[in-house]
Amino acid sequence: MHIETRVFGEVDIEESKIITFEKGIIGFPQLQKFALVYDEEKGVKAGIRYLQSLDEPAFALPVMDPLYVAPEYNPEVEDELLQPLGEITPDNLFVLVTVSVPKDIKNISVNLQAPLIINADERKAAQIIVEGEEYKVKYPIYEILQAKKNSVE
Repeated sequence: MHIETRVFGEVDIEESKIITFEKGIIGFPQLQKFALVYDEEKGVKAGIRYLQSLDEPAFALPVMDPLYVAPEYNPEVEDELLQPLGEITPDNLFVLVTVSVPKDIKNISVNLQAPLIINADERKAAQIIVEGEEYKVKYPIYEILQAKKNSVE
């Protein structure tokens, strides 16, 4: 599949890389087909990838692995919420969180309360709301990212 994106320009997406959110994502129920894309020059190690909509090429949501910034992240999710994704195992489970990048980059945050749960084998996904107050909607990550960057240099 060949699409024109706002963030990456023209990209080719293999059919095997398409992820389906049957109920869409929060705020965008009509967007159901996505692919994970990233800046190949920076690689995945840069942390931030984009969940690129195939239904609306101008829509790309920055996402990242929550364990990169919150190693203890382990939300409890009711099994019934995951049933539409097929059989979830530790080997096929892939979790991402959305990244909010405001004008002042020092206020960059991730939403730990609404993770994206992906069954990599089935390529089915859902955005789940985690009950309780343990995880924040705006978990600040600027200083965490800076510390990681400084430890590499």
